[in-house]
Amino acid sequence: MTDLDRRIAQARSDEPADLVLRDGQVFDLVTGDMIPGDVAITGDRIAGIGESYEGREVIDVTGLTLVPGFIDTHLHIESSLITPFEFDRCVTPRGVTTAICDPHEIANVIGADGIRYFQQASRLTLMDIRVQLSSCVPSTDMETAGAELSAADLAPLMDHPSGVGLAEFMNYPGVIHRDPGVMDKLRLFEGRHIDGHCPLLSGKELNAYVAAGIRTEHEATTSKEAREKLQKGMRVLIREGSVSKDLHALQPLLTERTAPYMCLCTDDRNPLDIAEHGHLDYMIRTLIALGTPPLAVYRAASLSGAEAFGLKDRGQIAPGLRADIVGLSDLEGCRAELVIAGGRLADEAAFATREAIPPIGRDSVKAQSVSSSDFRFAGNREETDVIGIIEGKIITEHLRETIAIEDGDKRPDPSRDLIRIAVVERHGKNGNIATGFVKGFGMQAGAIASTVCHDHHNIAAVGVSYGDIALAANRLTEIGGGFVVVKDGAVLAELALPLAGLMSDQPFETVHARLADLRGAARSLGVTLEEPFLQLAFLALPVIPALKITDRGMVDVTRFEIIS
Repeated sequence: MTDLDRRIAQARSDEPADLVLRDGQVFDLVTGDMIPGDVAITGDRIAGIGESYEGREVIDVTGLTLVPGFIDTHLHIESSLITPFEFDRCVTPRGVTTAICDPHEIANVIGADGIRYFQQASRLTLMDIRVQLSSCVPSTDMETAGAELSAADLAPLMDHPSGVGLAEFMNYPGVIHRDPGVMDKLRLFEGRHIDGHCPLLSGKELNAYVAAGIRTEHEATTSKEAREKLQKGMRVLIREGSVSKDLHALQPLLTERTAPYMCLCTDDRNPLDIAEHGHLDYMIRTLIALGTPPLAVYRAASLSGAEAFGLKDRGQIAPGLRADIVGLSDLEGCRAELVIAGGRLADEAAFATREAIPPIGRDSVKAQSVSSSDFRFAGNREETDVIGIIEGKIITEHLRETIAIEDGDKRPDPSRDLIRIAVVERHGKNGNIATGFVKGFGMQAGAIASTVCHDHHNIAAVGVSYGDIALAANRLTEIGGGFVVVKDGAVLAELALPLAGLMSDQPFETVHARLADLRGAARSLGVTLEEPFLQLAFLALPVIPALKITDRGMVDVTRFEIIS
């Protein structure tokens, strides 16, 4: 008997179902009704709902409301700082059963092999990891990445079962002005899903971007921006990451009317936030607490995401669809009491029986040794371009400050919150070092440094002391990448990320503990930012306005050019 035969037979109760969830109620995201009765599951599919069923295995879900598994519609698993397997173990029990990921972090370090690693892992995890193909490796020509992927490089990866389409197209000027390499990728994926990334774009330029066939967007940071993008046919993904926090700004736009065209995503969320606040479950709780109707929120968390990305086999608890189910004691609290992912109970026994594949990307940090003199900032004008941090956003201000020149150097001035920022090329290609100023850390001493440095993932460092910056950068090479906090010539805390300088090979719990130590160490330097490490990482991304820095220098993103 085929799977189809068995599913039809079990739906009719001609034979017992493989698994029955007994005596709960299903929250239907189409009508908004509560449907009492059992849910029968055959293999990885739902066979029937709203009736009484017998099963070979029965789980009593009395008192629980069953909702479809949540879909994170855009994220970089590498930003969780753990492998896809550890991400699965820590996030699936919170109700996330589908993650639409873009592995462009690891791809920018080791190229197509990084994408293949995620494709292979997707076959083995409980959650369904859907792997988009990275569109911008590197994101621009104003940085030095570890790899470069053309349309020809992506073509052999297109038909993997985990595929959805082309991942976030960050080079929006390249789309608008029809850069030849950009056009090759757009033509390759014409008719397939193409994910968007166009912060602050509007008017005719937004028309041109959407006309390229790009249909989803997670960079809207205001209701006005999101509304225009909805009006022009884009599905808007509400983002709440560890740095990019747009939920409160976009919440008023999420209603039962707009919910079919709005989704939820985390983009970049670290283990501290996951452990202490949650993942998509946190977003759901918060949106409902802010007054959004539960029907709109749960639609955005599942059905809307499935439809936006063409995943026709999920998003509703209904016969024939994938058995991704979350059992909740109440809709408002969104605390998962039970999670079924592809018909399997997501418990420790299930995670323990997964196959694994060897991690990749070791020994990827090949930076030259640096010294304190490398971090001087020469100049002949006191007026200085300064990156202005906006906490909770990855967009920045382009500030101009007067900074005195002493012995040919513009020195950090912590009394004015003006500290050194530097990017050190770490792929072993050219040894570039760029320096500048940033305002917003509150740092009074020491330095912090990281190889998580979007998207080229060179070494990014900020500090008051040149010697401490040099020590932090050199230490990252020694440990194979990660995060380091230094003060007065001593390492206060560190987290090694030896897999491409992006991910740990340790369990989620260990990474969480190390991050807590790092947060405490950063605060001891006077840092006032809630999440200084990912905030630092995004200061090097030259596709997010207004002022950023790469290993090639300060970048005026509005003009899309390096400042001479």
